[in-house]
Formats: sequence, C-alpha cells, structure tokens
Amino acid sequence: MELYNLVAKIDDMRKERGWTTYRLAEEAGITQSTIFNMHARGTLPSLTTLYSICNAFGITLAEFFSDSDLFDLNDSERELICKLRKMSYKDKKAVIALVDALFDTPR
Repeated sequence: MELYNLVAKIDDMRKERGWTTYRLAEEAGITQSTIFNMHARGTLPSLTTLYSICNAFGITLAEFFSDSDLFDLNDSERELICKLRKMSYKDKKAVIALVDALFDTPR
C-alpha cells in the first residue's frame, strides 16, 4: 500500500465514523500533530502509530491492510468484536454457543 493510500485510508475511516482529527488523536492516544504531519508533510506513520490508530478504530493491522468487505463493520459490530477480543477463551465459547442457539431457534 502506498503512503498516499495509507494516509487516505486512515482519513476515510476517520470520516466514516464522523470523527475529527482531534477525536482520532484522542482515541488513538497520539498527538494531533502526528496526524497533521501524515497529511501535510507526507510522513509515514510508524508501526506503533498505525497500531494505535487501528486500535482506536477497533481493527487489527491485518484488517486495515485487507481489501475484504468482511472488515467493513458498523460501530455496533466493531464494539461487539472489541469486547469479544477481551474475553477469556471459555467466555468466547459461551458466546458462540449462545449465538448458535439463537440461530437454531425457530422464529
């Protein structure tokens, strides 16, 4: 992915969420000047910065670089995945069993 595409993708994802650059900086725990430099100076974000931005968006680096529509999630789906990632293995299995049961239940 080219630098321009990388910065444009970050900007597109920020706009999709209705976030300002200030909000992105706050959510990612980085300075607003870091985001400004990516745009104005064409600075490539460090891996740490990109990782922080991806965390703010609720996605992994792999998801960021993927072109798959699988990762085109709305805010509630992202929130659910973020919470699921924080669960223990046992709790994840319980959630999967619950979801499976919901789909098996006639409506």
